[in-house]
Amino acid sequence: MKMMLCGKGGCGKSTVTSLLAKEYARQGKRVLVIDCDESNYGLHQQLGLELPKDFTDFVGGKQRIMMLAANGPMNMPPLFDGPMTFDDIPKEYLSENGNIMLMAPGKIHVANEGCACAFNIVMFQFLQFLQLGENDVVIMDMEAGIEHFGRGTGNSCDAVLMVVDPSYESLKLSEKISELCEQGGHPLYYVLNKVTEKNLPAMEAKIAHPEKIACRLPMQEELLDAGLSGDTLEGVYPEIRVLTETLKGI
Repeated sequence: MKMMLCGKGGCGKSTVTSLLAKEYARQGKRVLVIDCDESNYGLHQQLGLELPKDFTDFVGGKQRIMMLAANGPMNMPPLFDGPMTFDDIPKEYLSENGNIMLMAPGKIHVANEGCACAFNIVMFQFLQFLQLGENDVVIMDMEAGIEHFGRGTGNSCDAVLMVVDPSYESLKLSEKISELCEQGGHPLYYVLNKVTEKNLPAMEAKIAHPEKIACRLPMQEELLDAGLSGDTLEGVYPEIRVLTETLKGI
């Protein structure tokens, strides 16, 4: 299964990505986490891994991709020779710990280096070429907002998970992402994050399709503390296990 996690900045995408990856690993799955947020420098720490080399370098680097895309990203020549599996990904572009592997298409490293378009193009093609085994799971932690929908980065994904925090902006964004998923034919599920007894009814009432709420993750001190300190997330959360059970139906 290939899934894409999206939402506004600060909603908890990376936290849910990390918890989900660790839960799948406990279930014996092989998990590839793809850090698609070029401005996020904390996901690898939550997973207890090193930040890997930019995968875009494997196919010639950012400048080569932008030259090839001069006539539009949809007119790009193939960047890969043929179908790939987890085992075909060069080890120098992965960080690994047990059943969890981490890949990063690319990061913004210096001022004025240009946009992140090349990273999206590489992922668009990579996901099309990537063939999964029965026990394989791909979890993509996307950049904040909806640009990846416009670029079609996750067109090959089997499901979209939108992480919603208790804010007006996040709930309004859920309406737009629901619309975009319907247009793209992607099954959409909501993960309500930072939930309390007080805010849960209001959050549920403002979700257009409450039947698509697959997980309600409570506000928890250990997650807030880990988010502040950058510590590895180690806890087991029954709400995340429920989420994996829901996703089995896809």
